[in-house]
Amino acid sequence: MARPDKAAAVAELADQFRSSNAAVLTEYRGLTVAQLKTLRRSLGEDAQYAVVKNTLTKIAANEAGISTLDDLFNGPTAVAFITGDPVTSAKGLRDFAKDNPNLVIKGGVLDGKVLSADEIKKLADLESREVLLAKLAGAFKSKQSQAASLFQALPSKFVRTAEALRVKLDEQGGAE
Repeated sequence: MARPDKAAAVAELADQFRSSNAAVLTEYRGLTVAQLKTLRRSLGEDAQYAVVKNTLTKIAANEAGISTLDDLFNGPTAVAFITGDPVTSAKGLRDFAKDNPNLVIKGGVLDGKVLSADEIKKLADLESREVLLAKLAGAFKSKQSQAASLFQALPSKFVRTAEALRVKLDEQGGAE
């Protein structure tokens, strides 16, 4: 009877691993139900935080093509499946872990690349995608303004040089 339930749970977890941009494994030992509820809210709408069984999750991760997380499946484990901006969810996990030391970030995976706990914390230190895109757009605009100024300066400089040459020739012609 439990076999079909377990197979369905593994299939669901494997689908979540495949459809997520990132997955972060945490240890939640010592957190209350109310604290877990607060954590789920702090992750945002683009993340789903689920307490999982290690054996089933390890099998599901392997089925999804992620075999490098096997060492992290020990102790009470919960996974944050992130479908949106991973930086926002990583910030939520980091900030919650600062206030609640019982939450331990074990590691995770981002677009198929395994991340250590320190790398997830570095990811949390990044600015959001929107801010990075705005900075990139500003840099492009700056370069375009510099190019426009350069193109505008060339004809202007040529005209000033030609005028200076004409004045010099007039002075030389008038002195003879």
